[in-house]
Amino acid sequence: MDAVFFLLPCLIMAGALLMAYRVVRRWWQIRAAWRSGLTAQGRCLRTFATAHGGGSDSPVSTTLHHVYEFTTHDGREIRFEEDNGPATRLEGDLVTVHYTDGPAVVATAHDPGRRRRAAAGAGCVLVLLGVVVVFCVGFMAVYTGVFLDNDLAGF
Repeated sequence: MDAVFFLLPCLIMAGALLMAYRVVRRWWQIRAAWRSGLTAQGRCLRTFATAHGGGSDSPVSTTLHHVYEFTTHDGREIRFEEDNGPATRLEGDLVTVHYTDGPAVVATAHDPGRRRRAAAGAGCVLVLLGVVVVFCVGFMAVYTGVFLDNDLAGF
């Protein structure tokens, strides 16, 4: 039965660490695209929104998605989807796409002027995930100190 009190926090920590990895990885990808100096004119092909939540009186959060297409300097056509773009961007709009060169092209249509805001958002998410990990470690330490030490003292 004690294994549940260790397994569940470990699963939560694994999920939080995976999310932190994905946040950092995406931040570095976008940063690399901005720093590459490669730009192309792209076109917004589609916009759509996804909603999450709303069940049992929970709040609904909506994410706006854009699908873009552009041609790289070596003639490859690249299509990519990006979250949280401006709500004023519509299908058919022309955009400046920043991208990295190489076999795996990483691209963004976000304006480089949003760097500080994007870094602050990623930092806040990382702090929150760090708090989750610290709470899980603390929970396991307290559980070990309070319940398992008392069980071992009875032997």
